Amino acid sequence: MSFEELYIQYSPQVFRVCMGYINDYETARDLTQETFIAVWQNLPSFQNRSKISTWIFRIATNNCLRAIERSGRMKTTEVPYDLPAVQDETVEEKLTFLYSCISELEETDRIIISLLLEDLPKAEIAAIVGLGEGNVRVKTHRIKEKLAIKFKAHGIE
Repeated sequence: MSFEELYIQYSPQVFRVCMGYINDYETARDLTQETFIAVWQNLPSFQNRSKISTWIFRIATNNCLRAIERSGRMKTTEVPYDLPAVQDETVEEKLTFLYSCISELEETDRIIISLLLEDLPKAEIAAIVGLGEGNVRVKTHRIKEKLAIKFKAHGIE
């Protein structure tokens, strides 16, 4: 697969993963570009020990973690639990709320849910985050429960 094909196929997913970490559109775009610069520079040395997508997402997560470390602290906003239900939320508003909720999760949980949203298999997620597949399944269940509570409190079913 050529670099251009990799970029076309994976850049939207990498961007969404970066949004899950950073929750800032411009920074996520920059991190996506940095990820693909690293992919382009290191593509000749890729050894096919894992799927190319696993490798790309590992680069993206490392870039996000470094950016968070450089900033000293990730920007988060508290979501009040007593918000009134809003009936006419757009899909974009719901996604913004979802990313806001994700940004409040612990680091490993953010990685896992971001990769799940990209439909990566749990075995591949386990390889990316360095956990066992069973542990990823348990964490996935707990993350979904946490997000469901926040969505319910926000009036979203």
